[in-house]
Amino acid sequence: MSESKNHEVVIIGGGTAGITVAARLRKARPSLDIAVIDPSEKHYYQPFWTLVGGGVYPREVTERSEGKLMPKGVTWIRDHVAEMEPDANRVTLGSGALVTYEYLVVCPGIQLNWSAIPGLQETKGKNGVCSNYTYDLVPYTWETLKALKGGKLIFTQPSTPIKCGGAPQKIMYLAADHLRRKGYLESSNIQFMSPGTVVFGVPEFERTLKKIIARYGIDFHTQMELIAIDGPAKEATFRITDADTGAQREQVESFDMIHVVPPQSAPDFVRKSALANTEGWVEVDRGTLQHVRYPNVFSLGDSAGTPNAKTGAAVRKQAPVVVANMLATMDAKASAMAYDGYSSCPLVTGYGKLVLAEFDYDNRPMPSFPFDTTKERRSMYILKRYLLPQLYWHGMLKGRA
Repeated sequence: MSESKNHEVVIIGGGTAGITVAARLRKARPSLDIAVIDPSEKHYYQPFWTLVGGGVYPREVTERSEGKLMPKGVTWIRDHVAEMEPDANRVTLGSGALVTYEYLVVCPGIQLNWSAIPGLQETKGKNGVCSNYTYDLVPYTWETLKALKGGKLIFTQPSTPIKCGGAPQKIMYLAADHLRRKGYLESSNIQFMSPGTVVFGVPEFERTLKKIIARYGIDFHTQMELIAIDGPAKEATFRITDADTGAQREQVESFDMIHVVPPQSAPDFVRKSALANTEGWVEVDRGTLQHVRYPNVFSLGDSAGTPNAKTGAAVRKQAPVVVANMLATMDAKASAMAYDGYSSCPLVTGYGKLVLAEFDYDNRPMPSFPFDTTKERRSMYILKRYLLPQLYWHGMLKGRA
């Protein structure tokens, strides 16, 4: 195996977190030698995939060239990581090459485990089996939805952590509103199957969502998890857990359309590394985002072992903390900033309606606006549709916001 020249800072992942941190580091200390490892040629604004699945936009508006987003002066290593060896301060690439570092930022995102649900890999993207969780699949959601004239629609969520925990519900509300506008809502049977015990983890927002669920006539089931799917037969098998006894049983449900969110985890090379905690995520201090055993390693975004909601809004607050604390470590100073767990979930509840849920580690609301954001508002829908993408492309990824 060949060994590349050492880079002062190596960032694993060229998604939202990786590009944002690289841009901020370049602005804060232009002399740093920074490398970003990512094989992807394309970069996606994934928060828009709900709107793509709801027929608001074509998927192409979410796509950009990765090369055009890479900060000037940053080395782009177009490969994937096969192994991390923090005791040797190096990573092994898929090509077999070694990359050494002085400081490491781990932010490769999250892994979608389609094969964890028997039958899903074979049937996703056909037979009415939809998912907004990939660029390739998201157009099929709208294709399926607009062809419906009622029928049974099922929306699922796995028991694992997922990116954008509100996304499974957002597309359900858009689907219900679409059917309402077309006059098919009364002939529709909309079911949400959740392995959890609540509609939403923050009570202030859950109260609003329960009213919306009632408005659309949605049946919201708790402690139900998808465990198998038969696409050609249009049948889904769920495991139901009794809330009182913990006893489990299986139940088969037919469907005309099902939107599936696959189980998710940190990437395999993270889970198998010395950097992982017992759940497989990068083991960092939840405030400083610095690794608890390797002080020259930091992590943020979906692969970080922090108990916040995994969203782009979280990354926007985490990136300044990582940069400030990494520079402080380089200068042999104490940590300069702490992350409070802030995350935001813009919950689209219909066409032109949105509840902006913002909260911290303790599920306490953290509103950014001087009005009641627990209510549905058109202004917040406009924020998501028009303003947040500009903030993303021209603010976050440029190290400006």
